[in-house]
Amino acid sequence: MATATAKRKPKTKKQTQKHQPKVFTFEWKGVNRDGARTSGELRGSSIAEIRSVLKAQGVTPKGVRKKSAPLFKSEKKITAMDIAMITRQIATMLSAGVPLVTTIELLGRGHEKAKVRELLATILSDVQSGIPLSDSLRPHRRYFDDLYVDLVAAGEHSGSLDAVFDRIAIYREKAEQLKSKIKKAMFYPAAVVIVAIAVTALLLLFVVPQFEEIFKGFGAELPAFTQLLINISRWLQDSWYFFAIGIIAGVFLFVRTHRNSQSFRDSIDKLVLKIPIVGEILHKAAMARFARTLATTFAAGVPLIDGLESAAGASGNYVYKTALLKVRQEVMSGMQMNVAMRTTGLFPDMLIQMVMIGEESGGLDEMLNKVSNIYEMEVDDAIDGLSSLIEPIMMVVIGTVVGGLIVGMYLPIFQMGNVVGG
Repeated sequence: MATATAKRKPKTKKQTQKHQPKVFTFEWKGVNRDGARTSGELRGSSIAEIRSVLKAQGVTPKGVRKKSAPLFKSEKKITAMDIAMITRQIATMLSAGVPLVTTIELLGRGHEKAKVRELLATILSDVQSGIPLSDSLRPHRRYFDDLYVDLVAAGEHSGSLDAVFDRIAIYREKAEQLKSKIKKAMFYPAAVVIVAIAVTALLLLFVVPQFEEIFKGFGAELPAFTQLLINISRWLQDSWYFFAIGIIAGVFLFVRTHRNSQSFRDSIDKLVLKIPIVGEILHKAAMARFARTLATTFAAGVPLIDGLESAAGASGNYVYKTALLKVRQEVMSGMQMNVAMRTTGLFPDMLIQMVMIGEESGGLDEMLNKVSNIYEMEVDDAIDGLSSLIEPIMMVVIGTVVGGLIVGMYLPIFQMGNVVGG
């Protein structure tokens, strides 16, 4: 199925604002110049317009109809993994000798997501009009960041666009894999906390009140721990909505502040690096991102100074971003990169030694790729270890919570047994 946008005569800005026609997606069937049956989709304002476009393309239309909207509308967003897969497909087709325009057209025609088809159709239209691919990608910063566009531009200038797309594909694939692993590492501790809170709240709301009814007939003073649990249960029953609103408000304020305040994000970045186990994983992930990004830019012919700036942004953490920007300043002043990295006190000796060997041998990109592979493997091992460790931790936490509540509820019964036995 081919998706494209029907061309219309350009209008003035005033006309466009007042009389902007609605654009729809039309399904069509027809016969091409060779007499073969063909079909596809076009976007336009009317059936007459679509027929006119098809005739201009050498297709005799046999049927054109407006595409019906699905019963349950589900607009699938373009994800980072979609861009990674598209990049890999472009790299493969270019290396096989398929022209760039044909590559983009084929990918756009065959993709399952309508938004991806529209994106590629827009890029194809720009490329066909003579705009360089890098400039065609630049308006779509949401999907193609500055690093991506700069690498494509470097490939266009060097005439090695297929090799550059292959490097970008590897970089994007590794980046998405690493991001997925980091999310997995962060999910487990959060899961333990959420499950523990949920179990505690359920016991306090529904189990403790049942025991409280039983204790009312004892006519004796309850143990301090039992009375504390009952008081907490009463407060939660009376004020659970305040508690829930407080949690929701806290999460909302955290997300909003994190989104709007750069200083708050920087503080969080510093804090998470100090979390046991998880912090070590994030340290290694930041170094893997830095090394992979710098290796990709350097191999593509991007100057080291510009590559360091891109690597700083791609590190994903304020602490490493600040350190790498400092390294960039030192390199600009004439210092070797490995020396500048050592002065930050942040990078391990192994990484610095590999960079030094790469600088001396002229194979910095190769050494950085090896470094990124090492740290990505260490992140894998650390997350696997965390996964195996978190299960017994979760059992211990939940067992302690549930066990503590049960002991607190049975203490009065135990005391009565001792009195009767005595």
